[in-house]
Amino acid sequence: MAVCLEFLNDIVAQLWPNINVAGSKMTMDIANPMFKTMLPGPLASLHFTKVDLGPIPMTVSKVLATKTDANGIKLDLNVDWKGKADIELKGNMIPTLGVESVELHGRLSVLLAPLTNVIPLIGAAQVAFINPPVLSLDFTGAANIADFSVINGSVRKVILNIINSIVTLPNRILVNLDANNDYFQTYLYPLGIIRVTVDRAFNFAEESKGKASKFFSKLTRSAPDCYTEVTVGAELEWKTKVKPNTTHPIWDEIHDFVVTDYDQVIKLTVMDQDIGADEEVGLAVLTVHEALMAGSKQDLTLVKKGAESEGRLSVSTQYFPFAPVGDSFSIADHRAEGLICGIATVLVAGAFGIKGPRETLKPSVVVKWGPKHHFQTGIQSDAAGVDISNPAFNQNFRMPVTADLVGGGAAPPFRIALMNGEKEVGAVEVPFAEVMGAQMMTLADRFEVGEGTTVRACICLRGIGGASS
Repeated sequence: MAVCLEFLNDIVAQLWPNINVAGSKMTMDIANPMFKTMLPGPLASLHFTKVDLGPIPMTVSKVLATKTDANGIKLDLNVDWKGKADIELKGNMIPTLGVESVELHGRLSVLLAPLTNVIPLIGAAQVAFINPPVLSLDFTGAANIADFSVINGSVRKVILNIINSIVTLPNRILVNLDANNDYFQTYLYPLGIIRVTVDRAFNFAEESKGKASKFFSKLTRSAPDCYTEVTVGAELEWKTKVKPNTTHPIWDEIHDFVVTDYDQVIKLTVMDQDIGADEEVGLAVLTVHEALMAGSKQDLTLVKKGAESEGRLSVSTQYFPFAPVGDSFSIADHRAEGLICGIATVLVAGAFGIKGPRETLKPSVVVKWGPKHHFQTGIQSDAAGVDISNPAFNQNFRMPVTADLVGGGAAPPFRIALMNGEKEVGAVEVPFAEVMGAQMMTLADRFEVGEGTTVRACICLRGIGGASS
């Protein structure tokens, strides 16, 4: 294992100059537009003018290797980085800010897919943080800025949003190590759903109130207005309703989250809706695996400012594995708001036979299903090493199957369209029933979109099996 760690750290060190260049460019290209929407007033002019991650590479440790069902290898490992960065931010009427050191800590999952079942060669790697990593920034020049806490929080939030949207489960970075690698064989599908019921909170009173609420409660004797935020990994956050003026809020609200790894963390934060900014009452966390081991219902200790409090949050969880069955699409137990009865995954490997002069081609693929789901691959452009007439995309799009989409037997078709810039070249509609009737509810093909052009795509449907709680 020591040899393996040394080997992995040597690879990271050799790749670090390239990682630095790519990461720096990505941060500036994506983060600067986000500041305009996330920061208030004149602070919205803040932007990166320089991003250099520095010479110190990330290091990995505590590697756990397991075999996957597809004869691949899954490596779970800790990633730690204490970088000496050179980052600069500027804005209108804001003194220049610098970041001289950055710390990032997280648990990474690396999936190594075999090239063939005969020769033990690796065809591709998929890389992702299992849960959102922890990030801290050491600013210089901050003492002269009255709103520094707002800037610090916003800069960290923007950077973490970038990381989570690209490389935190369910999002993965695909690294093709061989041109013959088949994306359909490489992709690892989600495991199932965790159904979280936030029941109630109790054993907290005055300490749960924000500063403004405490002031007014002296006059009005009011209690906090509580709600709970719930996340699983980098899945979309869900919030319960606000229960006003009570120290014993009862919600009894349910929501489904897709599970990609059993080590994903279920994070539950009880908040007090306050004047100005909402304040945290307490935080509780557990992994999906811990939820399965503990059973359905449990009272979790609320932690505030790093210390356990007397507060408790009562939650219930159920786990439903995905399976190639469609029975759950019509079961009443999965039809309430916030619940899903299955999942649809569309993999887009590439397009073939695109017509036109190379310099005019900017192909991409748009996938639509019903009124809610609309996705688009990255737009390809002519460059060295790119076959622009037969571009590879290797992207996946995941869509929850809900009762409003499949109820009554009138599920909409899947629409796959090839684009050239903003112009549609051609499209194909694949009936839902055709995918349902395919072997293992998975339909993979080169779909004709017109004029001899095809899109290689795979549409996979999964319902949910019996609950484990």
